Amino acid sequence: MVDSVVNPTDGRDRVPSDRHLIQDCLRGDSRSFAELYRRHQQRVRSTLYQLCGADRLDDLVQETFLRAWRGLPKFRQSAQFSTWLYRIAWNVASDCRQDLARDRDRLAAMQRSFQEGGGGGGGPHREALMRLHYQELVQQGLGQLSFDTRTVVVLCDLEDLPQKEVARILGIPVGTVKSRLSYGRSSLRQYMERQGVQL
Repeated sequence: MVDSVVNPTDGRDRVPSDRHLIQDCLRGDSRSFAELYRRHQQRVRSTLYQLCGADRLDDLVQETFLRAWRGLPKFRQSAQFSTWLYRIAWNVASDCRQDLARDRDRLAAMQRSFQEGGGGGGGPHREALMRLHYQELVQQGLGQLSFDTRTVVVLCDLEDLPQKEVARILGIPVGTVKSRLSYGRSSLRQYMERQGVQL
């Protein structure tokens, strides 16, 4: 008889689908959840960074996957795991909203310290500081948006998700996604131009 189940000790021959890994998780195989984590943690981390900043990023990623582990028995097998996981990440970020103002203050303090530190020199050190400065400006620009608008901009433009999937994740009409995205892009562009950055 041909064994259709991937042997966990020899998983190199075939790559199991997310759905297959979830079924293994529900049977108590924690290694399958570790594989789900490896597949999806980078995008979850990126989304949470854009929504909440770097201060508590590791904790937020851990909380997202902890909620996913606990929620697996309620996961609808007809749903896409990545969409469900983004929804959990968004909920975690929503719970963290009250910390966003504090995070922005810390970013501003970091930027001031770089400017006061000055820095003669150029080359790679200066380029790295300029990249950091630009990333901080984007983060600060996103911080000027409402949380709902910011979420749509992050998922559509920074995570490159289709608008229909963003609508499913957030539980809103596609038309609402489009209008928030248009407004968010315009606001972010105006903010960056005021900072002297042309987009």
